[in-house]
Amino acid sequence: MSNQAKYDSLRETFESFIYQDFHYSVENGEFFARFDFVLTPCHFERSEAESRNLQHSVEFHPKFCILNRDFYHWDSIPKPLIDNLVFHIGMIELISYWKIACPKKVVIKPFALDEEQIRWWKKLYFNGLGEFFYVNGINTSIDEFMQIESDDLKTSFRPERSGVEKSPTNKDALLYEQTLIPVGGGKDSVVTLELLKNRVPAIPLIINPRGATNECVAAAGFTEGQTAIIKRTLDPTMLKMNAEGYLNGHTPFSALLAFYTILIGFATQSRYIALSNESSANEPTVPDTEINHQYSKSVAFENDFRDYVSKYIDADIQYFSFLRPLNELQIAKLFSRAKDYHKVFKSCNAGSKTDSWCGRCPKCLFTWLALSPYISRNDLTEIFGKDLLSDNNLRPILDQLDGSVEVKPFECVGTVGEVRACVNRILQTDDNLKDTILDGVAKTDDMTVDDYIAQYDDDNNLPELFENILKEALHA
Repeated sequence: MSNQAKYDSLRETFESFIYQDFHYSVENGEFFARFDFVLTPCHFERSEAESRNLQHSVEFHPKFCILNRDFYHWDSIPKPLIDNLVFHIGMIELISYWKIACPKKVVIKPFALDEEQIRWWKKLYFNGLGEFFYVNGINTSIDEFMQIESDDLKTSFRPERSGVEKSPTNKDALLYEQTLIPVGGGKDSVVTLELLKNRVPAIPLIINPRGATNECVAAAGFTEGQTAIIKRTLDPTMLKMNAEGYLNGHTPFSALLAFYTILIGFATQSRYIALSNESSANEPTVPDTEINHQYSKSVAFENDFRDYVSKYIDADIQYFSFLRPLNELQIAKLFSRAKDYHKVFKSCNAGSKTDSWCGRCPKCLFTWLALSPYISRNDLTEIFGKDLLSDNNLRPILDQLDGSVEVKPFECVGTVGEVRACVNRILQTDDNLKDTILDGVAKTDDMTVDDYIAQYDDDNNLPELFENILKEALHA
């Protein structure tokens, strides 16, 4: 059965996805939350075998825990506001569970959503699932894929309706104007952390820590007790259904991170949330479409998210990407100076479980190429554990990265132009390319590395203080 046929069949089998409720508590300084999602079967005549398999609804209960730290001020957040914050995390968590069967109807029970909110969430879900639909060969549209309903009896959340005055209450709660810096263990968040750690009061934030995230934070001089840590737990029923062949694929993790950062922002009294998404993230993965693996890292999502937070949560907290004015090659240049991180950072998704570079994936090859103008081939070989240029199995991946084939890899990688600029630089400077993935590759007339280094993207949301810090680093 094709995935399109499976999609159509599952939508006839399951009637709706219900966001039933959310729960949270603070125990011994730790914040615990759980969500109740229900996948309900349709009520129509079935065979006896189908009835046995679908006698009951399927329940999912994802959870998260925020570890205790001295810098949290849970008691300072009014209950209506914390209800709102946790509710919205549930709104983004649910998409990972909806996609299992893609029912036509989504029912939101904890609170009502107005029409503007429904349009906003449908746009995020649809664009955030663009890769999921494309890879699975599912043909649908933003009007058809989902209908969202909510409980009209419960007040829609807006700050002025929640019992929380936007001013001066929330301004006082964000008095210290600290900056949260999410850290993923790759070169981008390292650059943000390194440039900001001594210029603003900063708190690193990690979701589900691993070796690279912990070691990067330690290399920046932060202890575990100075780091906000969220432990997020997927429901095992979802994992079981994925293994059984239900629909599966990419979801917008960076959008999920965005809503978690708002909660941590209030709990730590941080006005600023500094992401590490670059201008290169705006390029679609599939040319001439809006399908982008990095949609929730794009400036389009960032702008939408800022508008939504201002209208439905709080206007004072500032979410922005510190690296938005830069492209990947500028970030790589800044990272090359931060030598304390070279042996501990990891950007490879395939090797994340073993905290290593797999040396076989698009993320590994792109990171190598982006760093190659600034870090020697010998040093890159030491970082990655092998000479990626000498692995001819990577030639098909190079063809995807440099635009020789139409579709880029569905990974967080730079633009086709950036890759070509790096390849051209290697062709010009390395005389030892026989029997490598660049053997026989011709130089192109694309922009040079120096052209990219001279760029600055003004389509960004940086507050003046942060823009000044970034520009100082670029001109150092």
